[in-house]
Amino acid sequence: MSTALLIIDVQQALCAGDQAAHDIDKVVQRINALSARARAVGVPVVLVQHEEPSGDFRLDSPGWQLAEGLAVAPEDLRLRKATPDSFLGTGLDEWLRAHGVTALVICGLQTDFCVDTSVRRALAEGYDVVLVADAHSTLDNAVLPAAQIIAHHNAIFTSMSSFPSRLAVLPAAEVRLGD
Repeated sequence: MSTALLIIDVQQALCAGDQAAHDIDKVVQRINALSARARAVGVPVVLVQHEEPSGDFRLDSPGWQLAEGLAVAPEDLRLRKATPDSFLGTGLDEWLRAHGVTALVICGLQTDFCVDTSVRRALAEGYDVVLVADAHSTLDNAVLPAAQIIAHHNAIFTSMSSFPSRLAVLPAAEVRLGD
């Protein structure tokens, strides 16, 4: 089985200022540690960036850029998306299949939008998935604080067994990346 690390929407607009995601500095540290481990053992790293026609996620705007603290490497695959789904219209599925990837380790932003949608789509496409429990985050919403949204999604995905693909929710320290 071949694995890839999928880092979703760790972009400046969600990592700095008033709209910074919950516990973002620690989340980015964990993502950086995961990506360093992945690169060290030859696991591909895929960086996905959300874009919108206007606002903070406008292509090439300061908010659209990858977060200043996010470690990237020239060999990382970078994809742009325009929906919460990291697969829709991005070529991600085709790239993964062409490279023999059958499993994804998923982390990034925002838990209740792009992470949730991409985990479910990966499972629907037949990929085994590890959601990194302490390396995804979001913002408070009108009903719940971010910490509860994150805990809620970790709990939902821990108990989800209806897809034929396997799903695990693990802290970054327990994620295996071929090491």
